[in-house]
Amino acid sequence: MALKRIILEMGHGNDMHGGDYTKAALRAVQDCIHHSSLIFLRTLKIDVSALEIEVTIGVQKPEMVDREKVAASLPVGKAVVKVVKGGLDVPDDERGGASVIATAGVAVRVDEKHLGT
Repeated sequence: MALKRIILEMGHGNDMHGGDYTKAALRAVQDCIHHSSLIFLRTLKIDVSALEIEVTIGVQKPEMVDREKVAASLPVGKAVVKVVKGGLDVPDDERGGASVIATAGVAVRVDEKHLGT
């Protein structure tokens, strides 16, 4: 099976007050998928369950992201979630803690046999 990347979207999300890395990651992924319209999948009659989705999340504390929740938030396909050091924590000196900013890249791949290449 030869996979071809058919879309790559970037997004960001945050948790301003709770310091929740998973919440920020989920919002970043939603930002990505809300920028995309994969209408051509219906036109080409591509089974969306066959899509391979690679999600890369960047946050300051990668170990704090629930990868399973992020994967489950995607509406179609088979997701693999990788979390790396990135994003940004903005300290809140007045209240303590930090606002968490996550970045995300979502790549969608499909078997080239579906693309007529």
